[in-house]
Amino acid sequence: MLIRIVLSLCVFCSYCGFAQNERILTGKLLDSLTSEPLIYASVRVESKTQKVLNKGGLSDEKGTFQLVGLKKDKYIVKVEYVGYKTKYVEIDATQDSQKLDLGAITLSPLSQLLESITVSGLKPDVIATIEKQVYKAEQFEVARGGTATDVLKNIPSVMVNAEGEITVRGSKGFLVMVNGKPSQVDVTTLLSQIPANSIDKIEMITAPSAKYDADGKAGIINIITKKGVNDGLSLTTNLQYGAPRIKEYYNATEPQRYGLDAILNYKKGNWDASVSVNYLKNDIAGRRVGDVNTTLNNIFTSFPSEGERSYKRENYGLRLVTSYKATKNDEISAGIYLGERNQYRTADIFYRNTKTNLLTNQVVGFSEYFNPNLVLKSGQFKVFNLDYTHTFRNTASLTLSGLYEKANLDGFTKNRNLNINNFADTLQYTLNTGTNPLDAVRLKADFEKTIGIGKFSAGYQFRNQTQSGQFEYNEKSGNFEPFVINPLYSAEISVLNRIHAVYSQYAGKYKKIEFSGGLRYENAFREFTDNKGSKPAILQLSNLFPSANVLYNLSESLRLKLAYSRRVQRSTNNELNPYPEREHSETLEQGDPNIRPEFIGIYEAGISKDLKKSSFYWNIYTQQITDIVNRVNSVFNDTILNRIYTNAGKARLIGSEVGLTLSPIKNLKIFVGGNIYNLKIKGALFDNTVAVNSRGWVYSVNSNISYQILPTLSTQFNLSYLSARNTAQGEDSRFYQPNLSIKKSFKDNRLNLTLQWQNLAFGKMKVNEQRITTFGNNFYTSTNYIQETNIVMLNLSFNLNPNSKKVKLPNSEFGEKEY
Repeated sequence: MLIRIVLSLCVFCSYCGFAQNERILTGKLLDSLTSEPLIYASVRVESKTQKVLNKGGLSDEKGTFQLVGLKKDKYIVKVEYVGYKTKYVEIDATQDSQKLDLGAITLSPLSQLLESITVSGLKPDVIATIEKQVYKAEQFEVARGGTATDVLKNIPSVMVNAEGEITVRGSKGFLVMVNGKPSQVDVTTLLSQIPANSIDKIEMITAPSAKYDADGKAGIINIITKKGVNDGLSLTTNLQYGAPRIKEYYNATEPQRYGLDAILNYKKGNWDASVSVNYLKNDIAGRRVGDVNTTLNNIFTSFPSEGERSYKRENYGLRLVTSYKATKNDEISAGIYLGERNQYRTADIFYRNTKTNLLTNQVVGFSEYFNPNLVLKSGQFKVFNLDYTHTFRNTASLTLSGLYEKANLDGFTKNRNLNINNFADTLQYTLNTGTNPLDAVRLKADFEKTIGIGKFSAGYQFRNQTQSGQFEYNEKSGNFEPFVINPLYSAEISVLNRIHAVYSQYAGKYKKIEFSGGLRYENAFREFTDNKGSKPAILQLSNLFPSANVLYNLSESLRLKLAYSRRVQRSTNNELNPYPEREHSETLEQGDPNIRPEFIGIYEAGISKDLKKSSFYWNIYTQQITDIVNRVNSVFNDTILNRIYTNAGKARLIGSEVGLTLSPIKNLKIFVGGNIYNLKIKGALFDNTVAVNSRGWVYSVNSNISYQILPTLSTQFNLSYLSARNTAQGEDSRFYQPNLSIKKSFKDNRLNLTLQWQNLAFGKMKVNEQRITTFGNNFYTSTNYIQETNIVMLNLSFNLNPNSKKVKLPNSEFGEKEY
C-alpha cells in the first residue's frame, strides 16, 4: 500500500509540473576557490517590484538547481550556503524565453575563513551543515599512501583500536557510503580497499534523513572520491614503500609493506570514463601476552600465554566506470569492480597450564605446550552496477539503479597443540574450513521535484541477499591419526535477507531556517536454515524510520541545529551462524540464528561558529538502544572459552563532541577534536542467568598540528587517543597512536614526496598497545595486544592534470560485509 501511495504521489507531482507553462530558472553553484559544487545550498527568488518571496529551493549533489513557476517580472536571486558569503544576482524574466540559465555562480568562503587561508595557506579542517560535518582528506598528510581507515583515524569521534575495530561515537555499527552509494560491506574490509590518495573528503552524517538506508546505529560515513578533469585526461598515481621494521618482535617472518594505486580519468563530449587500480601489501608485526583462568568443579585452571601475533595482509582491485549523457535530460552510467583480499593472522603462542584443587589448595596438574594458530580470511568480489537518470521539463528527476554482486568467501583456521620439547609431536589438531558464496541484488528508484521553498523526494528500494555456506570442523589427536569431522560443529547453512523500503522527504529553507523531514518504511525478511533438520529461524519485521533536521542561522557565522533519526543495526551472517569455529587455542566463536537487530533512536543538538582565525563546533547527542548486541564469553571447558554473539538488553548512550580549528600564527594550523560519552548497558545474558549492569565514561582525542616550513615543504603531527572503556563483561584499556610526516613538493605541486613515521614511540611508551579484559563468575581473561611501532614509510605521488570532477567508483555492496 505504501509503495502505491509513494508512486502515485510521484506521478501526481510530475503531472502538476508538466501542467504549468511558466518560466524555469536554472544554475550551478561552485566554490570560488576550488570550483567544487556546493551541495544543498539555499536559492531564493524575490520579486524586485513586489518585494516578496516567489520561489525557493536547494541545489542538488551536483550543485545545480531548478526553480519552476516564475512569472514575467524582475527578480533578485539570493544564494546562501553555510560557511560562505551570501550572493545576490539580478535577473530579468520579462522576456518570452521559458528557460533562464544563470550558468555557474561562485560563492566565496566567509571572510573570517578566507583571511585564515590567505595568511597561513592552510584550509579549514571542517565545514558543518544541516546534517553533516565535512572534512577534507588532503589535510591529513599522515594518511598519505594508506587507506580510508588511515584517513578516518584523524576525525573526531572515530577511533581504531589495536584489533583494527573501527568505532564511531563508541559504536562499531555504522554505514559506509562511497559517493552517496550505500554499502553493506564489512567496514574494516571496505575501508582497506579504498586508497587514501583517491579520497577528496569525508562526510560524517550522524543523524541521517529518511532518504538514506536505515542501517547503522552511529549514522553514516560518506566517502567522496577525488574528481576527474573537466575535459581531457588526468592521471593520479602513488607509490609506497615501507622500511624494514625497527623493533624486534620475534616473529617467524619479516613484515613487508609496499603498494601502488592509480586513477586515470578521461572526459570528452558526452562521455566520461575512469579506471582505477590499487595494490597494497601491508603486513604488521606484533605479539600478545595473555592470562586466562577458569573454575569448574572446584578445579582452578590457569593458563597464561605469550607469543607472536602478526598479520600478513594483501589486497588489490580494479574499478571501471563510464557515463554517457545521451541527451540533455538523460544520463546513463555503468561500473565494474573486481577485487580480492587475503589476510593471514598468525598467533604462535606458548602456554603454561596449571590446575589447582581449591578444596585442598594442591596442584593437581601441570603442562606446557606450543600452540601455532593460523587464520586465513579470503574474498573475491565481482560487482556490476547500472544507473539511469531522466530529468523532466518541469525540473523533476527520476533515477533508476541496479547492482549485482557475486562473491566467493572462504578461509580456514588451523589450530595445533604441540609438545613443548618436540614440535614434531602433535598433541591435538583442529582444522576449521569454510566456503561461503554470495549472490546479492539491489534495485532502487528515486524521484525528486522542487515544490515551493524546498525539494520533495520519494523512492522505493529493494535488497535481496542469499548466502550458502559449508563449514567443517575437523579434529585429530596425535601425528598419525586421520582427521575426523565433528558433526556437532559442522554444517551447511543458508541465509536469506530481503528488504523492501519506501521513503518520502521534504527539505528546504525559510528565511533563516533550513529544515528536512521524512519518513521511511521497511519490510524486512530474514531466514536461516541448515542441513541438520532444524526448524528454520525466520524473522519478519515492519518498521517506520522517521527523521527530522533543523538548522537556524543566528548570523552568517553562528548556527544552531537539532536532529532526530531512527536507525537499525542488522546482524551479519557470521553473527547468525550457531556452529562454533575454533578461533584459537583458548576460544570457540559462534553466533545465534535468533539474534534480534538493534533499534536506535538518535537525538542530537549542536552549535557551530566561524571566528576570525578559527572555527568551532560542539554537538551533544544521545542514543536509546534496544536489544544491543555484544560478543560475550562463557566457559566451554577448563581451557576453552566460548564467545557468543547475543542480545544483551537495553543501552543508553549520552555524549558530546567538539572540534576546534585555529591558526594562531602564520603558517601554523592546529586542529583538536574530542568526544566523550557515557554508555550504560542493562539486561541479561544466557536466558537471564547472567545479569548485565555496566556503565562508564569514555573519551577520545584526535589532534593535528600542521606547519608550512617553506612554500614547498610542510610537516604534520597527529595523535589519536582512546581512553579505557567498559564492555558488557569487562574493560578495554586505553589506546593511542602518534604519527609524524614531512612532505616536499616539486614541479608546481605535481610531484610530492612524503616521509611518514607511524606509531612513533620512545623508551617505554606503550604506543599501539591495548589490553582487553573480560570476566564472569567462573572465568577471567586478559590479553595485551602489542603491535608494531616506529614504522617508516615513503610515498611518492604524481598528478598529471589535477582533478576536478567526481569519480563514482563502484564498490562491493554485500560480499565484503560477510568477508
